[in-house]
Amino acid sequence: MELFNPTTSEFAEFDARTRELLRATVEYFEGRGKNQLLADHRDRVWYADFLDFVKREKVFATFLTPAALAEGNPDKRWDTARIARMSQILGFYGMEYWYVWQVTVLGLAPIWQSRNEVARRRAANLLDSGGIFAFGLSEQAHGADVYSTDMLLTPRAAGGFVANGSKYYIGNGNAAAMVSTFGRRTDASVVDVSAALGRISDDEYAGYLFFAADPTADGYRLRKNVVDSQMYVAAFDLEDYPVDDDAVLHTGREAFDAAMNTVNVGKFNLGFGAIGACEHAMYEAIDHADRRILFGQRVTEFPQVQSLVTDSFGRLAAMKLYSERAVDYMRSAHAGDRRYLLVSAIEKMTVTRQGQRIYEDLADVIAARGFENDMYFPNGMQAMLGLPRLEGTVHVNMALALKFMPNYMFHPTDAGLAALRSVPGAGRAPSAVIDPLAEALRWSGRAVAPVVPRLRSETAKTAPQDVRVRREPSDDTFLFKQGPSSRLGKIRFGRWREAFDGFAHIPNVAVFTEQAAAFQVLLATAAPTDEQQRDVDFLFAIGELFTLIPYGQLILEQADIDDADPAVVDHIFDLLVREFSRHAVTLNGKPTATPEQQTRSLNLIRRPIADPARKAAVLARARALVGAYEMAP
Repeated sequence: MELFNPTTSEFAEFDARTRELLRATVEYFEGRGKNQLLADHRDRVWYADFLDFVKREKVFATFLTPAALAEGNPDKRWDTARIARMSQILGFYGMEYWYVWQVTVLGLAPIWQSRNEVARRRAANLLDSGGIFAFGLSEQAHGADVYSTDMLLTPRAAGGFVANGSKYYIGNGNAAAMVSTFGRRTDASVVDVSAALGRISDDEYAGYLFFAADPTADGYRLRKNVVDSQMYVAAFDLEDYPVDDDAVLHTGREAFDAAMNTVNVGKFNLGFGAIGACEHAMYEAIDHADRRILFGQRVTEFPQVQSLVTDSFGRLAAMKLYSERAVDYMRSAHAGDRRYLLVSAIEKMTVTRQGQRIYEDLADVIAARGFENDMYFPNGMQAMLGLPRLEGTVHVNMALALKFMPNYMFHPTDAGLAALRSVPGAGRAPSAVIDPLAEALRWSGRAVAPVVPRLRSETAKTAPQDVRVRREPSDDTFLFKQGPSSRLGKIRFGRWREAFDGFAHIPNVAVFTEQAAAFQVLLATAAPTDEQQRDVDFLFAIGELFTLIPYGQLILEQADIDDADPAVVDHIFDLLVREFSRHAVTLNGKPTATPEQQTRSLNLIRRPIADPARKAAVLARARALVGAYEMAP
C-alpha cells in the first residue's frame, strides 16, 4: 500500500489521456503553490483560476461526459476509476476544489439519467465549454429529505410549468451552467411518508419532477452563500420561474429514483476525497513528529505517538484497500448485481469516518504545528468533519446498509443456522457451547446444499462472488440506468467467509473472523424484535457491527490482488477487532437490548493478538514517509 505522492505518481493503470490530465492537475496545484492555495482559502477567494484551468484543459468535460454524448471523442467517458482518482487528488490539495468537482458530478447525474435529449446535449456542450453544475435537492426546512419539497411547479395552460420555492445548501449555485432542481407539481400527489404503509404505488409519486434551472435567467434569485468558505454553498429562490418542456428532466417515480440514484453515484466520491486529505495530513504529521526532538527523543520514539502513527497508517491503508476494490464493484454493477449499493454506502459512511478518526489521532501527533497558518492540516481537519455528513448522513446510509444485512450475513448454505432458534436457551448459552454447535450447522449446510433441491436453487440465485479488476477505459453506463430504488431486500451476495478464509493464517484476521461468525449467531438466536426494528438508535449499534464485515471483506480482496504486506493487513485487523469489540459493548449497553442480545453481544468481544515485530514493521513503513513529499511553497 503506497500513499499518493505527487512527485512520483505516474497513474500507470490508466490510458494516456487520463494520465496526462491527472498529471496536469497535479502540476497545476504544485505550480500554484501551497502559500497561494492557503491564502485563497483564508481569504475565501472563489476558485476562478482553477476553473480556468479546468476549462482550458477540458478536465471536467473529459472525465464527466458519457461516451454517448462525446461526439466521437474517444477520451470522453464516465469512468468511475478515474473519477475516483481525481477525487483523491483534489482532496489531497484542498476540499474546496474537491467540492466544486463533487457538486458538478451530482448536478450532471440527473441530466445523464434523463431521456430529454435537448437537455442532455445542452449539458454536454456547456460542460465542454468549461461549465460547472449544481444539484438542487436540499431545502432549509427539509434538508435532503427526498420525500419532501416545497419547490412548487404549477402547470401552465400553454404547456410547461411555473416554479416557485427555495433551495438551500446548493453547491455551485452561484455559477452553475445548469442546476438540476427537484420539486413537486401542485396538481398531483406526492408520497406522504408518515402515512405510507407497505409498498408505495407509482400514483403516489406522480407529483415529483426534476428540471434544469438556469442561474442567469429571470426568476432565479441568488440569496447568499450559507457558509464562510472559499466554496459557494448557495441559497436561492425561484420566483415565477418558467419551466419549459425541454427543461423537464424526469417526472413521477422516475424523478424520485433519479434523486436517489444520483446520490448513489455521488456519495462514492466522498471516501476518495477523504483518502486524499488524509494522505496529505500523514505527510505533514510524520515529517513534523519525526524531526522534532523533545526531552532528547524524536517525537516518533514516544510509545503513545508510535501507537497513534501505526494506527493512523493502518486506518489509511484500510481506506485505500477497501476503496480500490469498491471501484471494481461499482464498475461491474448491472441490473442483476446491485451489491454496489452496499459498497457505496460503506464508502461514504465508513471510509469518511475512518478519515475523521485519522485526523483526530494525527492532531495529537502534530500538536500545535497542526494549527499554524502555513499548514494544510487545519484545512483538512475542518473538511473532515463535513464529509461524513454530506450526501446523506451516516444514519441514513446505515439505515440503507441494514437492508442488505440478512442476505449478506446468511448465504443459502447457512440455512442450518436457523436450527439455533429452536435450541432451548441458545440466546443465553455460553460461547463454549453455542460456537461449536453453530460451526457444525454451518458445515452441514455447506455439505447438503448441493443435494437439497431448494438450497441448490437458492445458491444458484446468489450473485457471483468474483468481481474482476476494472481499470480498463470503458463507460460505466449502468450508473445512469439504475432503475427503481426499490427491492433492496432481493439483492444477493456471495459467501463473505471465502475472503476471510483465504487469510486465516494472519492472526488478527482469524480473530475478526471469529467475531463475524459470533455476530451471525447473534442474528440467528437473538435477532432484533419488531419493536427494535423501529428503534433507529438500537439498529445503529447493530449496523456498526454489520458494516465492518463487508468492509473487511473488500480490504482482503484487494490485499490479495495487491499482494499486500502481511504486517499491514494484520494491523488493519487488529484495528477492526478493537472496533468490533467496542461496538459490541455499545450494543450490550443499549437499554432496549434483550437478555439474549446482552449475552450474545459479549460473545463478540475479542482481544487482538499483539505482535511487537508487526507493529515495528508498520511503524517503519510510516516513518519512511519522512521527507518523501512536501508541497511546493
